[in-house]
Amino acid sequence: MSRVSVPKKLRRQLYFSRTELGQILAAYSARVAAGEWRDYALDHVNGVALFSIFRHTHETPLFVIEKKQRHPKEKAQFLLSDRNRVLCRSNSLADVIGHFNKLPRLVTG
Repeated sequence: MSRVSVPKKLRRQLYFSRTELGQILAAYSARVAAGEWRDYALDHVNGVALFSIFRHTHETPLFVIEKKQRHPKEKAQFLLSDRNRVLCRSNSLADVIGHFNKLPRLVTG
């Protein structure tokens, strides 16, 4: 989880919109059905909305989708990170979610 430097007077809670949350949950549910992911968490801290994805409930998240917006008039920025680094950064949530298709998938046999 990263910290955003936001001027104190501009700090406000930032949330995923209903459309954004729908897009995230559609991608999430496909991976749950495949048995790859099991749990998620939503957090809102210091002007950042976070959607954390877990393989097992009591572990650290595999992935975190962050929505950041420095100023209300600016477009939001989305980031996808794993435990160690930022994997994708875009102004489009679809680009960030699409990055999941580039990642290795769990193979069961």
